[in-house]
Parts: sequence; structure tokens; C-alpha cells
Amino acid sequence: MNPANAFTYRSRVATMIALAVGAVVLALLLPRIPQPAAYHAFADQRTMMGIPNFWNVISNAAFIPVGLAAFWVMARNPKPRFHASFERWAYLVAFAGVLLVGLGSGYYHLHPDNQTLFWDRLPMTLVFMALLSAVIAERIDTMVGALLLLPFLLLGILSAEVWRRGELTGVGDLRFYLLVQFYPMLAIPLMMALFPARYTRTRDMSWLVLWYAMAKALEQWDAAVFRATGGVMSGHALKHLAAALAVAALVVMVAHREPLASE
Repeated sequence: MNPANAFTYRSRVATMIALAVGAVVLALLLPRIPQPAAYHAFADQRTMMGIPNFWNVISNAAFIPVGLAAFWVMARNPKPRFHASFERWAYLVAFAGVLLVGLGSGYYHLHPDNQTLFWDRLPMTLVFMALLSAVIAERIDTMVGALLLLPFLLLGILSAEVWRRGELTGVGDLRFYLLVQFYPMLAIPLMMALFPARYTRTRDMSWLVLWYAMAKALEQWDAAVFRATGGVMSGHALKHLAAALAVAALVVMVAHREPLASE
């Protein structure tokens, strides 16, 4: 590697480090963010077939076939899809988290409160952190991504537990859970822009980010979508479907991509 290219690589790594440090500093400087009391008051609270909040519960079932399809893709593996075996484990953790999201979020929506919400949020941290370490391994450095997987997972779990314990004592704080959720969705597109791909089908990761953004928009417009559809479907139920489609894009990527020749 010539000096100019080395400097460019170091600059790109420095950019990623600066983003991470800046995100942590921002989280520390922000005032405590308690769980809004109205968070659990979803627009669609209808009981159907004896199931309270029917559509918010049932829409989580979309995560189950997507997660199972992911494990089927990983198991059949007729050709190498990874440069390093670690990368396979990172994706396995992410896909296991997807299955747990389907169960945990469904459980939460049966009886929405802060206690059940923990089981919705906890598996999501596994998905975000495992995916972040996988992309670091693919785009920046395989060893760095491997070394960060376990610390990232522990940080994700800790962020949910800190929020849960805070709520129990009346000082709930969402800052670090929000950092775990939103930082990867900023860092992953930036890594895609700054570092060369080591696999084909990288465009599928863009679909993941776009569907995730759609899911967050539908979550914010829960009541507006419910009104716009004449009470047929709420934004929150559609959020679960959009999030499942985000994961489906990831499964398609892993199923069809090919490793590019190592430099």
C-alpha cells in the first residue's frame, strides 16, 4: 500500500472513530430521556379472536419465517459466503435476534408496559450490535470486527438493562438504548460509502437501511396511518412488516452474494 492510499485509509478509519466518539459524547451530554408515559397507548388496541392488541401482536409473526429462512440459508450454504468464519457467527447472532424479536415483541404487545417492553428491546440490541460488528469486519478489518462482537453484544444488553433498572427506580433513561439502536443505522451506510466492498450484492444492505427508516416512520405515524386507512391497520403494525422486510433484504444478500477476491 503506498503512503497516499495508507493515509486515505487512516483518514476513513478516523472518520468512523470520530462518529462513534461523537455519538457517545452526545448521548452523555443530552439530558436523561425517560420513557414517555403515552408510549404504550397504541392507536389500534382492538381485541380479535381473544387476542388483545391483535394486529400489533400478530404482525410480529412476520419475523419468524424471515428468521427461519435466514437459518436455512446459513445451513445449506452450498458455496462459501464468507471470507472468515467469524462473519458467519455474527450473522447467526443477528438472525437469532430476529427470531427473538418476533417472540419478544409479540409478548410485549399482548400487555404493553415497561416490564414487557424490556423483552421487546433486548433482542433488538443483539440484531443491531451483531450486524454492526459484521459490517466492520467486512468493510474495515476482519479481526477488529471479530474482537468487537462480544463487547458490542454486552453493551447492547447493558443498554436495555440500564433502562429497565432505571424505570424500576423512577429514573428511566433511554439515551444509551437509543445509541445502540440508531448508531449502527448511521455507521453502516457511512462504512458502505467510505470502504470498498468485499462481497457482491452490497446494494441489498441499502434496502435494509431504507426499510428500517420506513419502519421508524410508520412507528411515529402510528395514529395517522390508522386514521388514513379508516381504522383498518395502524402504523405500528405496518412497522413490524417493514422491519421484517429489512431483515429479508439481509437474508437475500447473504443467500446470493459472492466473496470478491481478496486484495
